[in-house]
Amino acid sequence: MWGPLDLDSWMAKRREDLESVIGPVERIIDEVRRDGDKALFSLTERFDKIRLESVRVDRKAIKAAYSELEPSVVSALKEAKSRIERFHRLQLENVSWMKEVEPGIKLGVKVTPLQRVGCYVPGGRASYPSTALMCVVPAKVAGVGEVVCCTPPPINPLTLVAFDIAGADEVYSLGGVQAIAAMALGTKSVRKVQKIVGPGNVYVTAAKMLLRKEAEIDFPAGPSEIVIVADSTANPKFIAADILAQAEHDPRSPCALITTSEGLARKVGASLSKGLKVSNRQKILEGSLTNAGYLLVPNLEEAVRVSDLIAPEHLSIQCDRAVAVAAKVKNAGSIFVGHNTAVACGDYASGTNHVLPTAGYAAIYSGLDTMHFCKRSSVQSIDRKGLERIGAVIETLAKAEGLDAHARSVEVRRNEGRQ
Repeated sequence: MWGPLDLDSWMAKRREDLESVIGPVERIIDEVRRDGDKALFSLTERFDKIRLESVRVDRKAIKAAYSELEPSVVSALKEAKSRIERFHRLQLENVSWMKEVEPGIKLGVKVTPLQRVGCYVPGGRASYPSTALMCVVPAKVAGVGEVVCCTPPPINPLTLVAFDIAGADEVYSLGGVQAIAAMALGTKSVRKVQKIVGPGNVYVTAAKMLLRKEAEIDFPAGPSEIVIVADSTANPKFIAADILAQAEHDPRSPCALITTSEGLARKVGASLSKGLKVSNRQKILEGSLTNAGYLLVPNLEEAVRVSDLIAPEHLSIQCDRAVAVAAKVKNAGSIFVGHNTAVACGDYASGTNHVLPTAGYAAIYSGLDTMHFCKRSSVQSIDRKGLERIGAVIETLAKAEGLDAHARSVEVRRNEGRQ
């Protein structure tokens, strides 16, 4: 189970899982496109073994969910929401701006929230109220008018309460590919959204990618994964605990340790075996740990280089001078620096977002933040003085391109001012 990794095959497998489900996902999307609500009901009965009377969850059911939770859990959700909100509000500072860059010429950026977005929150193997917070809170902070949420039935009261605390406007009892298709295409019950965010299994991730022409997405966010960079100063129990924490999400979750210490790698393997024995999710862990192992490197510089090749969703740095090592990282969804910075802190309540690109997509995508729920417009305001400063340049370049009307649109303004 735990041993040296073949890096090339380990990395390739992350994308192979996604590619293998494209055909079945396309067929489900076509069914929703063709049959709308009828398909949503039949697909839910086929895959979730539940016959729905309505896909929309009403306010009465959401409010009733509070009575099924311990007050301490509700309080924890509210505190986590507050911390997530605080972090995402910081992201909006100075994103809209206007500045006079030279006399008579003002340039800037106007940030506008999207009007209607969809959030997908997984279910099935576990309840993910934390993901409900991570998806909905930044959308509301950004100013999105309508936040639509889908999660598989039966919906855990925890998730319903989290949706309510986060400020979700609509909740639907829909999971899997059919949920993504409903939000992207629109049906009688579920109005189309502009963008879909949130993690899911390989089927959900494939659906998001295939439906991108219908609704924009955040990024591919499939089964959870972790890479840990560590040296001999690391605690093997901490590393094993972090691996098991991510591995328990999905039997396809890949996990890797990159280390300068073979002795540490062996101790981590022993700790994993002990942790597996006491887990309540052994079957899932047994599957995911077949995708786990370690890579030995001569130094931490090489460890960072290999990590950047992997571009992991979660990167944990547990070594001496961890801050300096983190500064050299180029590709990672979220970086956890230091021995005591458990990845679970970011999963729940430090405030950073746990919806992150997986399968190497952290090399080109950023994790979920408030700007995923906004669009940007450039703004400019030019007065007579500014037009005179740049007019000749514009006219010269426009004429060089053969676009005389472009040149005249500036020339006529300059001439008017000289009369």
